[in-house]
Amino acid sequence: MATKISINTGNIDLDNKINEWLTWNKDPNAEHQVEKLVRDNNTKVLFNLFMKRLEFGTAGLRGCMGPGYSQMNDLVIVQTGQGLSNYLIDVVLNVTVKGVIIGYDGRHCSKRFAELTATIFAEKYIKVYLFSKVVPTPFIPYGVLKYKCAAGIMITASHNPKNDNGYKVYWENGTQIISPHDKKIQKYILENLKPNEFSWDVTKVYESPLYKDPWNDIMESYFHDLRQKVLYPEVNRNTILKFTYTPMHGVGYAYMSAAFIAANLKPFIVVEEQKLPDPEFPTVKFPNPEEGKSALDLSIKVANENSSSIIIANDPDADRLACGIKMKNEEWYIFSGNELGALLGWWMMHTHQVQHPDTDFSNVYMLASTVSSKILASMAKQEGFNFEETLTGFKWMGNRTVELKKAGKEVIFAYEEAIGFMCGSNVLDKDGISAGMHIAELSAYLETMGFTLYDKLNEIYTQYGYHISKNSYWICHEADIIKRIFERLRNYNGEPNTYPANILDGKYPIIGVRDLTTGYDNTKPENKAVLPVSKSNQMITFTFKNGLVITLRTSGTEPKIKYYTELCASPGEQNITILKNILDEMVSAIVTEFLQPEVNGLISRTS
Repeated sequence: MATKISINTGNIDLDNKINEWLTWNKDPNAEHQVEKLVRDNNTKVLFNLFMKRLEFGTAGLRGCMGPGYSQMNDLVIVQTGQGLSNYLIDVVLNVTVKGVIIGYDGRHCSKRFAELTATIFAEKYIKVYLFSKVVPTPFIPYGVLKYKCAAGIMITASHNPKNDNGYKVYWENGTQIISPHDKKIQKYILENLKPNEFSWDVTKVYESPLYKDPWNDIMESYFHDLRQKVLYPEVNRNTILKFTYTPMHGVGYAYMSAAFIAANLKPFIVVEEQKLPDPEFPTVKFPNPEEGKSALDLSIKVANENSSSIIIANDPDADRLACGIKMKNEEWYIFSGNELGALLGWWMMHTHQVQHPDTDFSNVYMLASTVSSKILASMAKQEGFNFEETLTGFKWMGNRTVELKKAGKEVIFAYEEAIGFMCGSNVLDKDGISAGMHIAELSAYLETMGFTLYDKLNEIYTQYGYHISKNSYWICHEADIIKRIFERLRNYNGEPNTYPANILDGKYPIIGVRDLTTGYDNTKPENKAVLPVSKSNQMITFTFKNGLVITLRTSGTEPKIKYYTELCASPGEQNITILKNILDEMVSAIVTEFLQPEVNGLISRTS
């Protein structure tokens, strides 16, 4: 589709890129948007759209939908599909027979992007399992393993704002891709930019003998497997608890309903206004249950109206889980990701002990990301199972699970503080559906003893030691400012590898520094970090003499500087108030002294 207007921005390279994109593009709406920008002489926006490109990383692609090479649109999806398919043909044996499995969520353009992707693969004689309905993201890694696919692709931007979309890739081992696949796929994309004419007719895929809809098959298999982990079905059926559930305008309703059936639980009360997929997300500012009460206002209202004491929530692609309970004072308590990790970790340990009474824990593992609570490590010391820490992100926990399984080990639980939980290893990624079922099960089990989730959490902390956290983030849209903040911490005394030695004028000394951007770790031999290093991401961890650990890092998908803190007490140290006061004081000082929000113009998450 060639443009009908003359393009003369004063930059010949930019003019050529705009013309190239308009020539290859088949979306008239996108063309009109570009033509308006050209007529308005909006050179700065045009430069950002056409001279920059969305880079394929370990999260695949994620960005705002719109025209150009730096946004998510039909042409970028076609180019990505061409590069990925050619890469798989070159590196995966029998890729045409193994095929790929493709799913999509309820966002604008998600189905279209999935169909374009499927069409490209089918035209290259690769078998395509394309879902006929919106599905939760966990169905893709699950489906990769079930069908022994070469890869899986999920079109989703998870909990991002409504204008975003994404392209998430799983490898044939059922986990998110890691390096070097991401770099190699990016290279193949750049070598296959010109779209083939057949790529645009998505009706062809449904006529192809290589096409199969896996929805019924996966539904039956996934929930059959989930049912095998149900511990006390009669307890679940007879519980007096009422659950309120929200899918946050996402895909989760049908799937969480099926999970409750699998667990023999009575139907939950759904938040009707958020029940069905709606790409506009009209009732929430951010479709992210991790934001706490602000994202769960409607759920709390519905729960109160129905005398329900527990809320469970998924994000729009149902790979994350949030949970809250009504306290005795009628206030609602929303659990943090670390608190849910403690509860679900205990429950998966209990489940394993009941279902495998004759086996010990020597071959059993739990995993958590390095920015998550160390509560699982404390549990492991007492209970005898193994605990391992990985880099941030389920791509690392998923791939580590594959390695452990190959060595004859069993991973029964993994989690990250950003409300992502992997209960078992049927899905090698976070799974909000199975986690929702298990937290409901645990709640029903505790109710038989007159306990709540909050009571159980305190019991866990009493037994294994209090682990208190304070996590948040600051927003920064300027990459140069973010780099300057971290470089200042690395050159604190004007020389490389001279980091801060304390806060509050020496009141709290720092005894350990680990920088996974540069590979520096002063607690290891030769100051070399053990965990993998990523120069493209900022990540520094400080360990204080009093036991506080704080990690400062950037987000791979959002303009944020995040911080994660935890202060741990030994079992028997019960003065939680003193611990919280110390944590508050230290976090405030770290933000002021290390991030310098006012100097750097950072925006608070509450602004």
